[in-house]
Formats: sequence, C-alpha cells, structure tokens
Amino acid sequence: MKAIHTDKAPAAIGPYSQAIEAGELVFASGQLPIDPATGTFPEGIKAQTRQALTNAKAILQEAGLDMNNVVKTTVLLADIADFAAMNEVYSEFFSAPYPARSAFAVKSVPKGALVEIECIAHK
Repeated sequence: MKAIHTDKAPAAIGPYSQAIEAGELVFASGQLPIDPATGTFPEGIKAQTRQALTNAKAILQEAGLDMNNVVKTTVLLADIADFAAMNEVYSEFFSAPYPARSAFAVKSVPKGALVEIECIAHK
C-alpha cells in the first residue's frame, strides 16, 4: 500500500489519507468542497459539487490517474433535494462509460458541507 497526498487538495481533517494506492486500485477518501487555497466552502450545491470533484481530480492526478480511471463513486448529500443540481455538475467530470455510483442523503455532512464525494479508480 502507498499513501497518496497532494497540496492541490485539502489536507485530511482526521486520521486518514487523501488516498491509498493498493495494487491496481486507488481509493480516494471522501472529498469535502474545501478550496485548498482558502480553506473555505464555495456557496451552493453546484459550486460545492464542482469543488469536491476538483479535489478528487487533484488527488487522482497525484497518483498518475484522471477521472476516466474512476470506476465507482459515492456521493453524500446533506439534502436529497440537491440531487438534480449535483448531478448536473457531476456529469461535467465524467463521460461514458460512467463510473458506478451510489448517491444518498445523510443526516449531515462534516463541517456543514452540502456534499462529500469519494471515488475508487483503476490504473
């Protein structure tokens, strides 16, 4: 196993790695929509989805991969009513064949975010 880290994505806010490379797979931890330059969230679900996926993309790039390598994502939403808006931005980051995905609402997302997105990529 190998830990993946980049300063182009927010640092882990707990005892975990931004991502772990294990064989042919890279497991990226859930990404909050934290702008690594400012440490703040953008406003609204679309901007937060874009930032969370930009953070995931930066981590994958550090591992020598891109969004085309993603085989599975999990999307956590603070409000399921944001699903359509999240999906609109999400579709800008992926093309067919799209990765498998789970998306669901949770009671809350860390730090009061509207969305958190994790992914698994294959080399």
